[in-house]
Amino acid sequence: MLNRLAMLATVCIAIPVGAAPLAQADPPPPPDPAVPVNATNPLPPEGAVPSAPPGVLNTPDGWHLEVSGANETQLPVAPLTTAITSREYLIAGTFTGKITGGGKTKLTGGSMEAGEQIGCGIISDETEINPGASLTPGLSFPTGLPTLSAGLSLQGKVYLKPGTVTTVAIDKKSFKGTTTRITITGVRIKTDQCAGQSFIRSYATLTSSTDNTDDVITYLGVTKAV
Repeated sequence: MLNRLAMLATVCIAIPVGAAPLAQADPPPPPDPAVPVNATNPLPPEGAVPSAPPGVLNTPDGWHLEVSGANETQLPVAPLTTAITSREYLIAGTFTGKITGGGKTKLTGGSMEAGEQIGCGIISDETEINPGASLTPGLSFPTGLPTLSAGLSLQGKVYLKPGTVTTVAIDKKSFKGTTTRITITGVRIKTDQCAGQSFIRSYATLTSSTDNTDDVITYLGVTKAV
């Protein structure tokens, strides 16, 4: 009887000891794989702005003109003059013009001009500085002796006018055929005497020519407040 109880105790002890390695045999799950970075969709460049819809013109002669902008940036930078009334920007963008259709006239080429328009709400017209001096006689108390005091003054005036728009033409290209392109990269432009908030937008003007006619259409970019 004692031998049978000893065998049962041995079996009961052996079972948990033998089962313990089973719980440790399963390896932990592998970590999630790293998500690859999409190199084909990089962050937009600093100062990037969206492009507006293209400018479109259907001419009376049957030609279709289209001028558009893409990959535009307008980055405000500190003016080289350090003047508080100056505004400067670094500009980039690609502007494309094309002529399609079956017009009844013969095309002789054309031209395209690209640049930026800078608007200023208030401009400083001129500055006036007026120095002044004064002498004031008097009597001292209680001695009654005469006194004389002197003073110096300086008055400044700034005359302001309603704002204006400055057009900065960066490049103009003459072309033969039906397509043209202007790409601008890292061009610095500026305007002066701006005492208020400034606004900037791109433009590109396409001109299609025949022997006797010119047809003109302009692309205007999205206005950016600075």
